[in-house]
Amino acid sequence: MGTVETLTAAGIGAGDEVVVPSYAMADAAEAVRRAGAVPVFADIDPESLCLDPDSVAATLTLRAAAVMPVHLFGRRADLAGLRAVADRRGLLVVEYEQHAQCEPPAPVDESTRRRWAHAAYLNARLRGVVTPAVTPGVEHGYHSYVVRVPGNGRPDRDAFARALRARGVRCHVPVQTPVHRLPSYRRDLWLAETERAADQCLALPVDAAATERELHRVVAVCNALGGLVPEAA
Repeated sequence: MGTVETLTAAGIGAGDEVVVPSYAMADAAEAVRRAGAVPVFADIDPESLCLDPDSVAATLTLRAAAVMPVHLFGRRADLAGLRAVADRRGLLVVEYEQHAQCEPPAPVDESTRRRWAHAAYLNARLRGVVTPAVTPGVEHGYHSYVVRVPGNGRPDRDAFARALRARGVRCHVPVQTPVHRLPSYRRDLWLAETERAADQCLALPVDAAATERELHRVVAVCNALGGLVPEAA
């Protein structure tokens, strides 16, 4: 059963609100709209980049009917924390997993092992960026290896990305614009961690096909660009 059908089967529709992350593709918000409900945006946890239970709790209104976490980059959202918030209000938790970047960690196979090994290599050697948080007991599938380039905002990350590409390193911005700032979903609200992630995050190559030479180049180029850019006070 798809996400829209799950919402509809639960009686969620016109007049209902479903809490979704803004730091993601627009797919989850679009699924809520297709069910006839209204997407409401909450902030993310700075480590997992997924919905933050405290922000979700602060977002709930009397019209709230469900919470829709999105698993990003191979890291799972805090389902226990989100369900605790939802249970206090009798809300449904519907996981959204239909987009490639939203998939939870896959079963362990050779491809997964290679991504883990590549991520471990980068985690141990990168100095020019903030590497993904590694939380004990929380598995990361590394469908994307998303680092942060902290600084004074988007120009610093984008300049860093241009410098990487000019030196032959593949990279891309995983979420260009938070959903709440897209024209069709625009909301007048400030989600501090979402905005920070949108300004700082950059995906580096860690796929199973990445070669040792490519990984070495990623480390050499990132570290040669001068280390961490100081965050604005």
